[in-house]
Amino acid sequence: MHIRFDGKVAIVTGAAHGLGRAIALEFSELGAQVIGCDILSDELLETGRLAVAKGTRFMAHALDVTDRDSVLAMAREALAGYGRIDILVNDAGGVLGQVGRPLEDVSEADWRAIVAANLDGAFHCSQAVAPVMKAARQGRIVNISSRAGLDVSLTGITVNCIAPGFVRSNPTTERQWESYGEEGQRRLVEGIALRRLGLPADIVNGVLFFASEHAGWTTGQTLAIDGGR
Repeated sequence: MHIRFDGKVAIVTGAAHGLGRAIALEFSELGAQVIGCDILSDELLETGRLAVAKGTRFMAHALDVTDRDSVLAMAREALAGYGRIDILVNDAGGVLGQVGRPLEDVSEADWRAIVAANLDGAFHCSQAVAPVMKAARQGRIVNISSRAGLDVSLTGITVNCIAPGFVRSNPTTERQWESYGEEGQRRLVEGIALRRLGLPADIVNGVLFFASEHAGWTTGQTLAIDGGR
């Protein structure tokens, strides 16, 4: 498979080291103009030196992805400088030096730090490039997550998830339903394999199953209760 990114502009966060650095350098070697972002400015400059040594195009941009205004400014500068943004790789984040420990031992501050760096950062960056990609009618966003997020508990505690389809269950969903108008409502229902909206009971039944002994050997699963969309 021959892959090239000539003429493309790629933003890679977390580019100061590790996977982010490897991703940024590979994109640059394959022809992309790379904007490497990271809060670790010294290590980010080293990534830039490695790119220059290979004769590839790399611009280092010191950035805290938890700072929305700074992220938006970075995207504006990228667009002004290169006229396009084709690719975003959200690699910034990680465990921030934290070590594995029981859930009940995680402090509020540690939790907020992880969410800010990993979730907020990916949201800010994606939000910043989305208008550019929409205007171009093309773009690629790749989020780097972790295999740890797929692991299960080894203590007898099952952890499962339900992904509900559209259910008219509260004032917010009622307003959403009304906003579709008659034609939009019809299209929504026609897009459901079972040709009906969900009921609260449909979701409740899934919760009861996961909470019961019948699901005692089921963990780490996501159940879509959506009528078969």
